[in-house]
Amino acid sequence: MRLQFMLSEIWIGLRRNLSIAVSVMLVTMVSVFLLGIGLLVQQQVDTLKGFWYDRVQVTVFMCGPNSPEKACASGTVTPEQRESIKTQLGEMKPLVKNVYYESEQQAFDRFKEQYKNSPISDYLQVGDIPQNYRVQLSDPTKFAVVASAVEGAPGVASVQDQKKTLDKLFKVMNVVTVGSLVLAGLMVLCSVLLMATTIRQAAFSRRRETGIMKLVGASNLTIRLPFVLETVLAALIGVGLAVGGLWGATGYLLPRVARVLPAAPLIGEGAVWVLAPWLAGLMLVVAVLTSWATLRRYLRV
Repeated sequence: MRLQFMLSEIWIGLRRNLSIAVSVMLVTMVSVFLLGIGLLVQQQVDTLKGFWYDRVQVTVFMCGPNSPEKACASGTVTPEQRESIKTQLGEMKPLVKNVYYESEQQAFDRFKEQYKNSPISDYLQVGDIPQNYRVQLSDPTKFAVVASAVEGAPGVASVQDQKKTLDKLFKVMNVVTVGSLVLAGLMVLCSVLLMATTIRQAAFSRRRETGIMKLVGASNLTIRLPFVLETVLAALIGVGLAVGGLWGATGYLLPRVARVLPAAPLIGEGAVWVLAPWLAGLMLVVAVLTSWATLRRYLRV
């Protein structure tokens, strides 16, 4: 009987305040969606960092016939200079794990393969990317040690650190993460305010019923519980919609990202289902605390 009474009270409350309840659902959905996006992006950044930083390389570009660098004023690198650079890099083990030589043709072919969908590749010619040594480090943070050892050596045009390029990419992704989390925080605040408004309006519209219940001996918990459950139900529906949106977004975007970065590890749709209980738990706590605090202030029983 008590369960039937609770369900009927919840239905009456939702029916009377349907528009505000729907607003709570939608605001909760948007806030949880943004929060989920921020957390998933950060998880993807951490995964990519672990993947790419282990494979990051230092590229030692050598002087070519048209190199504009001042270090190449004496002309193209000679075979002797090239061997001297290789020997110097080889002597830096264990800091240097591997050294790969890449000719101008090989550099051209690799660029065309990696950026085959880029319009830049249509204008690239053999020789635009000079011959180079690609150096894999045991510790990517030790780039400066390798760079200082070979920069300025005869035949060396420049030294490029892939980690710097990756750091710029990850910095942009981190900004997206922070932006999503800030927006999510604002939307959660909006959810809290809407929940409080919904409960205040519901308590006011049902003040006669609650007064009668108190007169017949109903406990505070029995009187307040329907209001709390109404808010919790609206919030959890919003969470369900947000999780569905996250699942659909990852299912749509991840295959397209995989085409651009076929070797990169992606978090997958399973990450959404791992995150879902935490998002639901967070909004459940927010809904219960907001409801109970509002009822203690505005529902005198």
